[in-house]
Amino acid sequence: MGVGTLISVEEYLNTSYDPDVEFVDGVLVERNVGDEQHSNVQSNVIFALRSKYKQIKVYPELRSRVTQTRYRLPDVSVTLEPATGQKALVEAAFVAIEILSEDDRMTRVIEKLKEYVANGTPHIWLIDPRLRQMFTYGGTGLQEVSVFTTDNPGLELTHEEVFQE
Repeated sequence: MGVGTLISVEEYLNTSYDPDVEFVDGVLVERNVGDEQHSNVQSNVIFALRSKYKQIKVYPELRSRVTQTRYRLPDVSVTLEPATGQKALVEAAFVAIEILSEDDRMTRVIEKLKEYVANGTPHIWLIDPRLRQMFTYGGTGLQEVSVFTTDNPGLELTHEEVFQE
């Protein structure tokens, strides 16, 4: 749901929000704030990836441009290049990770996942902390997996790493 009136991309990128919001065609869109399960999974993912793979960059909730008029906030973004110092990630992430919050609507989540695909993100991962399920998203929709993997570079994130207590 949007908050406020239409604003420009420049105003969005030069304004801090607490909590941060997404930008969809001039409208600020609130995100569901994660709870303890969401936060635990998010920190597990970040810790595991940063610990195992020094050649990648792992960012929590980094503003990411998916179109000229849309900026999303994946729960975790993985890039192969160091930060550019810009206010948002303008190139497609190598991996975009969304972690479901209890109040997320699947239609809105799928809309975001489709935007990541259209923007060229090669690996899109979706995690459900409550059901302890992991999914990849691509041309064939959601596919449940027990291990997230990529190639070139080869990354792996196991169910145990994602859901450790």
